[in-house]
Amino acid sequence: MSVEITVSEGGMPHNKVLAIGLVGSLVCIYLTYMNTLANTQLFAFFGGLAAVFALWWGTDTIKHLCSYGLGTGVPSAGMIALGSGVIAMVLATKLSSMNMIPVSSVLIIPIGCVVIGAILGAILGYIANNIVNMNIPVMVVSLAELCIVGAITILGLATMVSGSFAFADLVTGSSTFFGVEVANYQSSVIGGGVIAVIFMLGAIAVQHAFNACLGPNESQDRTLMLAAECGFLSMITVAIMSFAFISFTAAVVSFIISAIGWVYTYKQYLVMSKRDAFMWLDAKPIREKEA
Repeated sequence: MSVEITVSEGGMPHNKVLAIGLVGSLVCIYLTYMNTLANTQLFAFFGGLAAVFALWWGTDTIKHLCSYGLGTGVPSAGMIALGSGVIAMVLATKLSSMNMIPVSSVLIIPIGCVVIGAILGAILGYIANNIVNMNIPVMVVSLAELCIVGAITILGLATMVSGSFAFADLVTGSSTFFGVEVANYQSSVIGGGVIAVIFMLGAIAVQHAFNACLGPNESQDRTLMLAAECGFLSMITVAIMSFAFISFTAAVVSFIISAIGWVYTYKQYLVMSKRDAFMWLDAKPIREKEA
């Protein structure tokens, strides 16, 4: 027996969710480049918004993948998304300094995350289907999507902390030694281990919404609203960490935007939860696939 979880009645098609999530996250990532153009750090919060878009999309991808009865696979899907995503993200940030490609601008990094993430995710999906023999029709496509989601989520939140998605800014910090500012790799996002916290924030956020809403009365808008709420909650944590890396004003702006987004999405989630609870006064059986 396998559980069939179809698109919720009146729900948005997955391809539309994918398009909105992908385009929205890339646009927000590129908007953080205004920090470089304007010599400021005030636009770092756009990195967090990019992560919210990616997590929102990733939640629907997990629902799509787990419609094949992978109930216990929801948390593991989040882990493989961020586990493979961090590899794609680190490699993508190095693209601008490699001589293997003709483009040396850091602007290639977000697109690099998408391309490398898609390739890596497809490879993992192939292994899962053909070597581990999971034989799930959407495995390759879904893991490709989740790897992209993981890469963009980590890149976005790391950019929110440091104010830049350039590799040099992610691995190099600074500290004062006898009044002289010197480079200190341990004071950076990657060298200081902040990326590990970002990894866990993203992995929990991308799988929690569907894991929490899973059931016969699951509705897509409520699940995706919870996904956005988890994204903004992660942004709050990252905004607090950013006080150690970017200017006080920029960190405050990030925190305020994160808090506003979280309060709004949390209230909306409660409204939708009460709506669904009222509409489903008695339990209904989970639909089963015909043999």
